[in-house]
Amino acid sequence: MTRNTHEIANSPLTIVLADIESAVGASLGPGPWVPIEQARIDAFAEATGDHQWIHVDTDRAADGPFGRTIAHGYLTLSLVPLLMQGILDVTGRSSGVNYGIDKVRFVNPVPEGARVRMYGSILAATPRSGGMQYRLGLTIEVHGVEKPAMVGEFIVLAFP
Repeated sequence: MTRNTHEIANSPLTIVLADIESAVGASLGPGPWVPIEQARIDAFAEATGDHQWIHVDTDRAADGPFGRTIAHGYLTLSLVPLLMQGILDVTGRSSGVNYGIDKVRFVNPVPEGARVRMYGSILAATPRSGGMQYRLGLTIEVHGVEKPAMVGEFIVLAFP
């Protein structure tokens, strides 16, 4: 789905966990823009040990395929919890855990200095193990770029 990157960010959808089944199909976001700066990329490289030049060597990357460094794909993925705060607030739960991720694809690079944000929808919700399992279809887009940076389906198990 192509998004208008000039849209104003929406407020997060707030929904009580007990009501999430009735929200299946609801659109989420877009959330606010978050800048991807070299310091964040470098910190991710330190945390993961992934120091590939395309991420951390600004001089070499300037002559590389993207003209500057790019964020790690897994850095983009790791932003889901931060970006989620801008699109969905599930209340009436004591805890929630990541249950899995399906169909994740890193469609487009995120260049250093770019801004990203997330949007999506609630795909499914099913009572499970004394809680509620829900599936979110999420897309992370790069400001001014038509193709998204990342798409995927994220599964959460939450407990009242």
